[in-house]
Amino acid sequence: MKGWWWKLLSVVLLLYVVIVGLGTPLGPALVHVSIDRIAPGPNSMEATGYNTHFATNAPEVWLENDGQRVCAMEVKVLSDVQFAAEFNVPEGFRTNLTSLWAWDAQDGQVVLREAFFTQGLGTGIGQDDCVVSDAARTSFAFPNRSILNETIRNLFFHVPMWFTMMVLMTIAFWQSLRVLRTGDLDADRMALSAVDVSLLFAALGLVTGSIWARATWGDWWTSDPKLNGAAVTVLIYAAYLILRGSVPDPHKRARLAAIYNIFAYVLMMVFIMVLPRLTDSLHPGSGGNPAFNQYDLDSTLRAVFYPAVLGWILLGIWAYTLHQRTARLRSIHDEANDR
Repeated sequence: MKGWWWKLLSVVLLLYVVIVGLGTPLGPALVHVSIDRIAPGPNSMEATGYNTHFATNAPEVWLENDGQRVCAMEVKVLSDVQFAAEFNVPEGFRTNLTSLWAWDAQDGQVVLREAFFTQGLGTGIGQDDCVVSDAARTSFAFPNRSILNETIRNLFFHVPMWFTMMVLMTIAFWQSLRVLRTGDLDADRMALSAVDVSLLFAALGLVTGSIWARATWGDWWTSDPKLNGAAVTVLIYAAYLILRGSVPDPHKRARLAAIYNIFAYVLMMVFIMVLPRLTDSLHPGSGGNPAFNQYDLDSTLRAVFYPAVLGWILLGIWAYTLHQRTARLRSIHDEANDR
């Protein structure tokens, strides 16, 4: 890819990702309640929010159980992030888990799902007279999801780095096919450059993924099919570099490395794209675990995620072209010395 415009575009996109991705606040949410069980009759509780504005806009508060709502009898605002509420919980809740909802004009609806355990042995509460507001917030903010919380911003770094790795390995795969078809040593050098740079992004993907796992799952690494597949992929491509170093003849090395690279690419697709979808997995988008399109119902993450994917891929291709040019100059220098 010649020209400077796409390099400038990658810089602009990544600056946008860093500034907007790290500077945009998370949306408001309920994160804690003072009790974890409710029973029929009077119940008092305190709830804590995150990035909420209860003091500015007194909230409406209600319980929801199996689609049926019970509004609070009294709500006392304690601060922007805390309120106390009293409920007269009726008998008849049908399910064992009840959610707590709140609404105010600035934050819209916020919810702590399955906040309370309820002995759900009833057949319903009859007429639902609780009328609640459903107007959405108007401010731009990222979704606030339990467990993920602020770490949801890592979506703009961790995932695009793996996409970039896969694009570069696809380039290496194509160049390896060229080697087998034509025996071109330039194509072999291009394949090597693509693998070298892709392993850099793979390492960054592993590091950012490990940090994310520690924050959300409580451990730096778990025995998860997606994580293990990513680690095996890196080892397979590291073996590609070892194979190249063990064959001195350049033409023989090029053909052996090309054959190995083609099989490595197929194994990468199996370990990263296929197997995690066939087994249970903690990783979003694998093994029945919801992907981020289900977390981002108002598409705010997409406004930064798609530019991040394009920006990181362009940066990876830029690094690949620099590596390729360096390798070509080194080859010309070595040939001149041999003469």
